[in-house]
Amino acid sequence: MPRTIDYGNLMHRAMRGLIFDVLTEVAETGLPGAHHFFITFDTTHPEAELADWLKDRYPSEMTVVMQHWFDDLQITDSGFAVTLNFGDAPERMYIPFDAIQTFVDPSVEFGLRFETQGQDDDDEEDEEDDFGEDDPTPPEPPRPLRDRSKKDQDRKPENRPAGEAEVVRLDKFRK
Repeated sequence: MPRTIDYGNLMHRAMRGLIFDVLTEVAETGLPGAHHFFITFDTTHPEAELADWLKDRYPSEMTVVMQHWFDDLQITDSGFAVTLNFGDAPERMYIPFDAIQTFVDPSVEFGLRFETQGQDDDDEEDEEDDFGEDDPTPPEPPRPLRDRSKKDQDRKPENRPAGEAEVVRLDKFRK
């Protein structure tokens, strides 16, 4: 049987390591600046621990937000435990890193998405390629942001070419 490099699982391990590092730093020093996280996870994962009423309300997946109020964040090699506030009711939960489906920090437009794969069955080949599509061609890289000239600023949105994003400078809102 030919051996191959399992890039998908290697990437997942590296991405989970990144989440481990970020959460470890947050546990030690708190959330810096405007950083906050949206973490979607599989509530059916056998190692996920959450209140029964949350399991009933979110039978397959749940997104939690770590922003203004969270307490007692503890990180292990396999996941993290945190107390979050649900309508003035603090609830402790444990989220295994393997249960995480998405990890997003919208303050810096950063996000990770984990594709589901048959991780336990090494004999079966995954019919989906590394890019999550049927086409093995990698997606086009995002276009770099550019400084907008006065000419660009004067253009009305309806006169902009399709797909062109507007860059907004946040400095003018700072005090």
